[in-house]
Amino acid sequence: MKRLLFVVALLSMGSAARADLTHRITSSVQLTVDAAATNVQRVGNSLSISGNGVSTSDGTTNGVVGTLGTIGSNGVAAPSTITATQATSGNAFSFSASYTAGDAITTTAPSVGAVSPYSNQTSTAAGSAGDLAGSITSAGAVSLTAGGAGSSATGQVVTEITVR
Repeated sequence: MKRLLFVVALLSMGSAARADLTHRITSSVQLTVDAAATNVQRVGNSLSISGNGVSTSDGTTNGVVGTLGTIGSNGVAAPSTITATQATSGNAFSFSASYTAGDAITTTAPSVGAVSPYSNQTSTAAGSAGDLAGSITSAGAVSLTAGGAGSSATGQVVTEITVR
């Protein structure tokens, strides 16, 4: 009877499951310290003239609107001077002139923290590692220590389980 009970119990059990199981744990710490950097953008020359009901002159020729003129070796323009007079007395008129002198071209880069003669610039000093540190234990605990200015620490643990 015991044998029969054993055979019945064995036959009533399900078959073993077949599954591919993959368990992957990856961890990483990234520590960075920024380098010194300077970024500059040179502003170019621009000239804008508009008008209505006026007569213009550059002092020599009537009816001209003006030009940026000769651009020197330093990159700065020498625009012509334009005068405007009302074309017909008593009539409506308008005149507008705008000139932006471009930045002079320099041939040397400024040292960090120094100011160059350009209109738009950003200069950042080199970062400092200071006490910058990072570690991950075998249990997956992430430990990051802040560094000085211009430094960053990133730590991560990724646990992935795949069942197929």
